[in-house]
Amino acid sequence: MPRYAQLVMGPAGSGKSTYCATMVQHCEALNRSVQVVNLDPAAEHFNYSVMADIRELIEVDDVMEDDSLRFGPNGGLVFCMEYFANNFDWLENCLGHVEDDYILFDCPGQIELYTHLPVMKQLVQQLEQWEFRVCGVFLVDSQFMVESFKFISGILAALSAMVSLEIPQVNIMTKMDLLSKKAKKEIEKFLDPDMYSLLEDSTSDLRSKKFKKLTKAICGLIDDYSMVRFLPYDQSDEESMNIVLQHIDFAIQYGEDLEFKEPKEREDESSMFDEYFQECQGE
Repeated sequence: MPRYAQLVMGPAGSGKSTYCATMVQHCEALNRSVQVVNLDPAAEHFNYSVMADIRELIEVDDVMEDDSLRFGPNGGLVFCMEYFANNFDWLENCLGHVEDDYILFDCPGQIELYTHLPVMKQLVQQLEQWEFRVCGVFLVDSQFMVESFKFISGILAALSAMVSLEIPQVNIMTKMDLLSKKAKKEIEKFLDPDMYSLLEDSTSDLRSKKFKKLTKAICGLIDDYSMVRFLPYDQSDEESMNIVLQHIDFAIQYGEDLEFKEPKEREDESSMFDEYFQECQGE
């Protein structure tokens, strides 16, 4: 029987630990058992109980205080993750061999772990060997994404993780509950973006012809892949959380032995998003 995993990724401050905590609570309300593993050796505190904590294996502060290593925060974190990759047996012992496990892995926020370092790819491969079906969950802060250029930066980070890890990935805009009504309305166009329309909306901000050409080339690259779209995640709205969970469950076919799942039509998804934003405007 397969086991299931969400690899919760995203920049520092994007809400990964909050997502894990609220998703665990949501699943408990649905009578589903979900466990969390902390994989951030620099984490200080989080609002959920863990079945395993990488800080029991190695911690960034200890690495930085080691005079023989002399690492700073980023170098120390990379060292910790590489040490973790060489000690996957620790994780295997923590996970045990329970069938039908559903585990959230709360990952570090350093982008280099998902771009040019092999650690996270090695983790995915190891989990797959342990018969886990893995889905990447990439979070971006919706407050950061309301401007076109910041959005392009965020979408490149999400695309980079998708290409590097080669697993199903659901991209999420978090902290929707913190946006103003005006910002919520403006952010609708970023959920399923038309890159060239976004570029046209921002051309007045580009004074340099070189940067205009570069930005157009980047938008073309994103549009050619045509892989990245976002779901809104509002921790104060159960329906919003349920839509996200349904997409992730479908990506890893959670419970497929119980019932056959079909993907929802895009029109249905659009209507659900429309209802969400209409409710926000009516508040």
